[in-house]
Amino acid sequence: MVVLKNPVHPGEILKEEFLDELGLTSGKLAKALHVPRTRIERLVAQKMGVSADTALRLARYFETTPEFWLNLQRGYDLSITAQDSDLAGDLEAILPLAS
Repeated sequence: MVVLKNPVHPGEILKEEFLDELGLTSGKLAKALHVPRTRIERLVAQKMGVSADTALRLARYFETTPEFWLNLQRGYDLSITAQDSDLAGDLEAILPLAS
């Protein structure tokens, strides 16, 4: 597994690659997605992640796939979690089944 030292949050991708590029605001996107404005604002501010519900809505609006959005979130979550020093010690102590 490749772990990024500085993973990019899906909210950063949403802001830079979609909102900024298309001249959209969080409010306009939220209205188009039929979600509270705060959901998009919190995602862009990297205070929350992409849920399955949000992934489906973003995919429909931007003509991407829900997997695109969920994979961004999954990769971010794995990278952040893998950097946890307590977890690293626990993982080292786990012996693979084949051993």
